[in-house]
Amino acid sequence: MDAYDKGSDARHGQDGPGGPDLPDGEADSAETTAPETDGAPEAAGAREAADVPEAAGAHEADVPEAAGVPEVARAEAAGAAKVAGAPEAAGAVRAAPPGTAQPPAPRTGVAALSPRYQVGAVVALAVVAVAVCAHIGMVFLHLAPSNTLTKQHGDVVDEWVFPEFEQNWKLFAPNPLQQNVSVQVRAEVSTADGEIRTTGWYDLSAEDGRAIDGNPLPSHTQQNELRRAWDFFVASHDSDDRPVGLRGTLSETYLRRIALLRLDRDGAAGPGGVVERVQYRSRTTNVEPPPWSGEKVSDRPTVRELPWWSVSAETRGAKSGQDGQAAREGGAA
Repeated sequence: MDAYDKGSDARHGQDGPGGPDLPDGEADSAETTAPETDGAPEAAGAREAADVPEAAGAHEADVPEAAGVPEVARAEAAGAAKVAGAPEAAGAVRAAPPGTAQPPAPRTGVAALSPRYQVGAVVALAVVAVAVCAHIGMVFLHLAPSNTLTKQHGDVVDEWVFPEFEQNWKLFAPNPLQQNVSVQVRAEVSTADGEIRTTGWYDLSAEDGRAIDGNPLPSHTQQNELRRAWDFFVASHDSDDRPVGLRGTLSETYLRRIALLRLDRDGAAGPGGVVERVQYRSRTTNVEPPPWSGEKVSDRPTVRELPWWSVSAETRGAKSGQDGQAAREGGAA
């Protein structure tokens, strides 16, 4: 049949008009063994798809129509060509259809909170900012030279700064510390048999120095507790060792507590003994200046000895089970 023969010509290019003629028996055999007509258009469409402009990015409309090839086969061939040469194979992203809305980006931080919580966060930040500014202002007035504000509100500034935020110029200019101060203490002890004895001087500064020497991470107590307590006492007492205001009395209580803790750690009272009174003294020595400065300073130490302080009440509070001991009030030794 003519239509079938044309289809056979499309399948076998070498059997076209220019090809050799086959005998009738061989032609019938070729027609009998040929694939079904349904598969022939698909194969033909696949071969045509390899040569169509779609591989170079052309549209489906440019695919030439083969004679006798159904519309479905041409569509499948065009799809195969797209897979072979479409931009998606090179990793391109297909653009969204026009008019499609993009999803909104998720909100983070304060913007993700509800309006009520946003207001609360803003108020909290404002309070923190005001507190920080007030603290910086107080510390500035504490360190600044005397002025109108410090004269009128100096008590308020001191109540805020002392003792947690105290600042001084002893490490930096204009007047760095140029003295070595050694703080020592001794105790009057009531022994278990009722006698009173006086211990020797315990060099508390030397004990802290030995604990710090060679220690890569010394404790804050070993470095600063005794030094700051003694500076606190000196700054709140006059030259006759009389306290100036409530801070002077507080500094004495602080030193008594430190003395009791250190003496108890060193076992100064002995078995069954009770510390009744303590006495402090300081030994101050000037640091020798460098040879190139030409400055001359005295190398003689200055000793300041404080009166005896009764600590029986603190002792009863520090050592439970030792109540009933009579307090001994005494004057200077």
